[in-house]
Amino acid sequence: MSQLLEKIDKNSLPRHIAIIMDGNGRWATEKGEDRLFGHFHGVESVRDIVEGAAELGIEYLTLYAFSTENWERPEYEVVGLMELLVSTIRKEVESLNKNNIRLHVIGDMNMLPGYAKKELDEALEITKANSGLNLIMALSYSGRWELLNAVKNIAYEVKQGKLSVDSIDQDTLQRFLCTSAFPDPELMIRTSGEYRISNFLLYQLAYAELYFTTVRWPDFRKENLYEAIIDYQGRERRFGKTSEQMEKPVSQ
Repeated sequence: MSQLLEKIDKNSLPRHIAIIMDGNGRWATEKGEDRLFGHFHGVESVRDIVEGAAELGIEYLTLYAFSTENWERPEYEVVGLMELLVSTIRKEVESLNKNNIRLHVIGDMNMLPGYAKKELDEALEITKANSGLNLIMALSYSGRWELLNAVKNIAYEVKQGKLSVDSIDQDTLQRFLCTSAFPDPELMIRTSGEYRISNFLLYQLAYAELYFTTVRWPDFRKENLYEAIIDYQGRERRFGKTSEQMEKPVSQ
């Protein structure tokens, strides 16, 4: 067993981990290869991290696979990514099922090509009864798109007379987000040495612990995930309160 794995406190795991899988293109360029070569190898990391999270008993894992801004990349890369997505899902769905993993997708599905949407819909249907790890793929997703969408839908409900302005609160907004069925992430990991959240889960990351590593995504493995969780467990989560307020009273 890994020495790092032994250091993890299984009683204080984050319920939800979100990951910005960054660095595929740079990893490939550094090796003198095409960017798609990096994306192809990034799939290995996805497989390893999903397995690692499931083994630990993490309940939710959100992976930022494709942002709405990624549509503006060169056409060959976008097409290649879509084809890779479809072939990966086709290959992995049996393994997800066998490991009791349920697949979810958040994002603007209308932007996906028909063949990709069909493959995703089938995978969602096949895994919907699974009760283990919830694997959430953020595809054609951006935080600003999600918030704009939520605001429009709330405005529509108000216009229809189904919702009064005075009754709108944080719970209302949460209900209209793509992630309404999931708890907010406690830990957000970004690979490849960039220190920003790049339009990812803007509302949901309000109190998440942020962990940045210089490791490129195709090199990111379970050991790196364990390091992030150990770092997370060493932090004090105060949610705007003081350390003293967060200390539990000693029972008499």
